[in-house]
Amino acid sequence: MEKFTFSTLNYQRPDFDGFEKEYRNLAVQVKQAESYKEVQEVLQKMQELSDPMETMSTVAFIRNSLNTTDEFYEKEVEFINNRMAEVKASITALGKEILASRFTEDINKEYGKEFLVGLKRNVDQFREEIIPYLQEESKLTLQYQKLMATAQIPFEGEALNLYGIQKHFEDSDRNSRKAAFQAYSDFYHQNEEEMENIFDKLIKVRNEMGKALGYENYIPLGYMLQERSDYGVKEVEAFREQVRREIVPLCETLYEAQRKRIGVKELMVYDEKYKFTDGNAEPIGDEDYLIREAQKMYHEMSPETGGFIDFMIEHELMDLKNKPNKASTGYMTILHSYKAPYVFSCFNHTIFDMQVLTHELGHAFAGYEAMREQKTSRYYMGGTDIAEIHSMSMEQFAYPYAEYFFGDAADKYRFAHLQDAITFVPFGVAVDEFQHIVYANPDLTPKERTLEWHKLEEKYMPWRKYEKDEFMERGGYWYHKLHIFLYPFYYINYTLTTMGAMEFKKRYLENKEQAWKDYLNLCKAGSSKSYLELLKAANLSVPFEEGSVANAISCAKEILLKSIEDMKA
Repeated sequence: MEKFTFSTLNYQRPDFDGFEKEYRNLAVQVKQAESYKEVQEVLQKMQELSDPMETMSTVAFIRNSLNTTDEFYEKEVEFINNRMAEVKASITALGKEILASRFTEDINKEYGKEFLVGLKRNVDQFREEIIPYLQEESKLTLQYQKLMATAQIPFEGEALNLYGIQKHFEDSDRNSRKAAFQAYSDFYHQNEEEMENIFDKLIKVRNEMGKALGYENYIPLGYMLQERSDYGVKEVEAFREQVRREIVPLCETLYEAQRKRIGVKELMVYDEKYKFTDGNAEPIGDEDYLIREAQKMYHEMSPETGGFIDFMIEHELMDLKNKPNKASTGYMTILHSYKAPYVFSCFNHTIFDMQVLTHELGHAFAGYEAMREQKTSRYYMGGTDIAEIHSMSMEQFAYPYAEYFFGDAADKYRFAHLQDAITFVPFGVAVDEFQHIVYANPDLTPKERTLEWHKLEEKYMPWRKYEKDEFMERGGYWYHKLHIFLYPFYYINYTLTTMGAMEFKKRYLENKEQAWKDYLNLCKAGSSKSYLELLKAANLSVPFEEGSVANAISCAKEILLKSIEDMKA
């Protein structure tokens, strides 16, 4: 492996013209192939061509995220996104030739059936007429991202970004929490018209893409883009209904106990993050301290995680400090040519920082393992519905090490984090149902869409109370969720995988060695199997099946309810 650090990587604009020419030649080679060996050589060449293109595109994307006001990388990302949309034509043409080849059985034997399943999904989601729509979608999402990244929210004499203001949602002074949430709400309210305009256009553009591919709207394409091949809308609906029945009442119990614990007459939205009267757990050190402790934790957790964290630090593959003009997001991505994950986030000195060091690094660990196990880069990243099991389970596996980060407040961290993991799920399914509504009903006005969100809050979050905040009361809360704008139909993954993570938590407590073995196997598998096959390989249950939600959360429910009783004593 070449020695490198991310900061010193030399960026070179991808040669899209050369890439397209090479791919057109490869399509001819597949068509004329008389032996599987010739097709094998094409598959190898595909990776040799795509890895550098993907890597340089990712470098530009990361550097644009690090400073959204850097005009060079802003223009590079815009150029790359436009050309990427056009390049899909030659990628699709080659994919069609491979699928039509008489050597598909040989490909299945060498790579497993998911290689061609994924290839067919890619072919089915593209036609040349959608190129202008892809380019317009990219332009709109960049506009939204820049709006979020450059937020300057005035609060107590400071100008805070979206991560900075959220720290004050945990302030021990209730008036300060209320003022912070109001300032946060005001930012979205003040930019409501621009966000309405962006999202209105995104719905139209995405639905046009769906129609161009022969669908009624964007929803089937959205599912395809999320790499779903063995479940669909009906299964997701069944899961959402289980959440409404099993998790919503538990959340009401948890929030009622919290209301009594912090001593307020009514629990308002600005109280939801404030779990304890003597304040929430806070990290006991700065960013550098937390990273050092994370390195110590991962070395103690397993030999595999120890090697992984050293690799991340040695190659500068994390940027976690909160800085001006940094994109208000968190993500893990990969640099294909270096078999290297990269983690981006913005610490804000709350328990969120620990989630970054476990959630995003859980994604990165899985990618690190898959990149060393799988022979094709098509399998490096687990499908989106599996990948969040990697990250959310790592959050749970880190519980024994909470003292390293929170000292005497470790138990408060563990309780607050586990409660948040459960109370998040109803919000997550509401985001999913909201997206189904807006894409199926594109003629809704922006205010009518916001009303639909209000109805979903009543259905899935009946405890939610806004105090004289007209914008939020009529449904404005959905605007803060960037996934709705940037990653349509992704969000249900967080809720499906919470079930897997809660199962792993239960099994980790019962038999740590076996649970870790299954988790490691899941990480190494990447996306080499389908969603349901990967669940089976990891000995996890299927979240759509009746009773699965109640079973998955049983251990967490027992721990939380017992903790509440212990706090009363």
